[in-house]
Amino acid sequence: MKACAICEMNPEDMKKLGVKVGDVVRVSSEAGEVDIYVKPSDGLDRGIVFIPMGPWANALIPAGTDSTGMPSFKGIRVRVEKSDEKVLRGDELVRRYEFED
Repeated sequence: MKACAICEMNPEDMKKLGVKVGDVVRVSSEAGEVDIYVKPSDGLDRGIVFIPMGPWANALIPAGTDSTGMPSFKGIRVRVEKSDEKVLRGDELVRRYEFED
């Protein structure tokens, strides 16, 4: 969870958003939203975020695929805002997205 439930951001974007290391942000896309911890990354340009892998990243991936049949894991438009919500464990997040019969 420490390695995956994170959103890396440019430090200037974090400052503009009013968040610091370890704060929780909500990242939303057309596919869903997730609350995760934020940390700085000097290697990211402003306006770009990076979520490494796992259910936290997957919650934001649209169902559509490109010509390979694989969903697109890059270039997804998201909104990032400060959050007061709890960061869910992976199993809790997966249960939230389980399909009903």
